[in-house]
Amino acid sequence: MAKKDKVSETPATALLRQQGVSFTEHPYEYLEHGGAQHSAQVLGIDPFAVVKTLIMQDQDAKPLVVLMHGNRKVSTKNLARQIGLKSVEPCVPEVANRHSGYLVGGTSPFATRRAMPVFIEETILALPRICINGGRRGYLVGLDPQVCVQLLGAKPVNCALAE
Repeated sequence: MAKKDKVSETPATALLRQQGVSFTEHPYEYLEHGGAQHSAQVLGIDPFAVVKTLIMQDQDAKPLVVLMHGNRKVSTKNLARQIGLKSVEPCVPEVANRHSGYLVGGTSPFATRRAMPVFIEETILALPRICINGGRRGYLVGLDPQVCVQLLGAKPVNCALAE
C-alpha cells in the first residue's frame, strides 16, 4: 500500500499544513503487528524517535491519547497516578478506531474524530525531531515534538517502561 511518491492527504496532514507546520513524509511498507519497531527498522530511524499514538481509556471508559517512544511501553499505573485517575488501560482496537477515526496501526494524534486529552512521555520532548503516524498505515511524518504540545495541548508525563 505504501507508495514511494507523495502520499495522499490525510486529516492529520491537512491539519498540519493548515497550521503551517513543516513536516517530512516517510511512507513505508506496512506490516500487520509490526508496530513502531518495524517502521523504525525499515526507515532506518532510531525506534526511540518513532512515537506511537496509543488510544487508552480511564476507569469510566473516557478515551485519552498517550504518545510513547516506539521502543517503550506505558506504565498504566504510573500514568493513572500522575493524571489523577483510578486506572488507565488500552482500548480494544474497534473502540480505539471509533474514538480516533483512524485504523489501529495508522492512528495519528492529529485531527482525531473525537477531542481527547493527550499525554506525551516527557523524554520525547527532548528529542530534536520525531516520526509519528501521519494518519494512515505505513506512513509517518517527521516533525518537531513541540508541535504535539502546541497543537494538541499534550501534557508531559513520566510513564515509560523498557519494552
